[in-house]
Amino acid sequence: MLKMFPKTHITIVAAATVVVTAAILMSPSADVEAKRMSYTVDLEQGIASEVNREKSSQKPDATLTPRASTDPTLAKASPEMTPEAASEVQTTVEPNSKPEARLTWQSFDIKSGDTLSAMFKKAGFNDGIMLSVIHGAGDAKTLQRLYVGETIRFATNSQDELAAVELKRSLLETLKITKQDDAFDGQTEIRVPESKPVYASGTVNGSLYTSARKVGLNDRLTMELSGIFGWDIDFVYDVRKGDQFEVVYEELYVDGEKFGTGRILSARFVNRGKESVAVLYTDSKGDSDYYTPEGNSVRKAFLRTPLNARISSPFNLQRRHPVLDVVRPHEGTDYAAPPGTPIKASGNGIVKSAGWKGGYGRTVVLKHGDNITTLYAHMSRINKKMKSGLRVKQGDTIGYVGSSGMVTGPHLHYEFRVNGSPRNSRTVKLPDAQPIPASEMARFNKITGQQVAQFEAFRNNYQHLALASED
Repeated sequence: MLKMFPKTHITIVAAATVVVTAAILMSPSADVEAKRMSYTVDLEQGIASEVNREKSSQKPDATLTPRASTDPTLAKASPEMTPEAASEVQTTVEPNSKPEARLTWQSFDIKSGDTLSAMFKKAGFNDGIMLSVIHGAGDAKTLQRLYVGETIRFATNSQDELAAVELKRSLLETLKITKQDDAFDGQTEIRVPESKPVYASGTVNGSLYTSARKVGLNDRLTMELSGIFGWDIDFVYDVRKGDQFEVVYEELYVDGEKFGTGRILSARFVNRGKESVAVLYTDSKGDSDYYTPEGNSVRKAFLRTPLNARISSPFNLQRRHPVLDVVRPHEGTDYAAPPGTPIKASGNGIVKSAGWKGGYGRTVVLKHGDNITTLYAHMSRINKKMKSGLRVKQGDTIGYVGSSGMVTGPHLHYEFRVNGSPRNSRTVKLPDAQPIPASEMARFNKITGQQVAQFEAFRNNYQHLALASED
């Protein structure tokens, strides 16, 4: 039969057959083409999002591309659920790749007086199931701690069995408990918000807090600002009208929405014409602190004051005693504050004594190195942890303001002694904290150099905008 055709014809037909066969094999069917999609993948969140779907005259197979439904008829209410509880339930059906693996979710907001047992009963589950959940692996036991404002969700499978529990504590923290075989396992997921640097600048006109609020700083950031420079500036007495401040701080965003504010990244404060600059630096060990651009710590070895309060009686070696009415040296500084106000350790040290000390009342004495001691008197109560020999850190609460001992009203009496001699704690030169070590300076200069440049760029842009608005 083949002999009837010329060899050239046979060759052409064979070549055409190969081409057509290859085209058929390489071209997808209409059904496959209908399911082709493009996605973007968020590696941190583990979420794939559809970007574009190619056109097709064929409809996709519904069993392969199911959609979530909010139709309440798709979610069965538990037979144990009261009508009132059922009215609170928000039901959603979240599909997986297989129809039989779909989960039905019920959601409840935690209100005052709610208990975990009550939440399980609202969802239709008894205490036995609740115990099996909180006795599960991982972080499952933390489900027992409920707080007003949180949201708890329960998921059931197609057999109406509990398959998962989620407790949303905040925008950033969610406890997820899933059933693995016959046991539950809990994991806490922490989201990291996106951080954006923001600049604010202002001039003190009245109090620092009102001036800071006018330029968008909240009270927490203002407290942090005063804490950064609080070793050199007494923000109760030293701040004057006309003082200037500038800060670059973090604004935090979740899913594009502003979540809150983070840390101060760099700051500048001009007090009575004297400029102080600080930048936040995290060293190679992960420890963060504020330093000058030259690498010196803005923190001192001691707090200038152990609490923020007005001075009721200053350091005065010729003062007349208010109770005894005789001239007796006042070897410390008195700070008037409401009873119960926390008192902080002004520096790292060791408890030398803690207890009743004559006219001082309830008193704690701390020893700092070989030559410095600080004394905190007239407390209403002493922190129970304060025992002789205990090591304390700067900022630790050692007691609370009171009126014990020989006093006329509640206040803290604070003494600062060098080699046993009393010194005015508000004017004594305080030793600096440790600077950046030489081994860290190259890394410090590189990182903080970028921060200072960012700070200057924000400032210049702000000044240009201010000048433009005046024209």
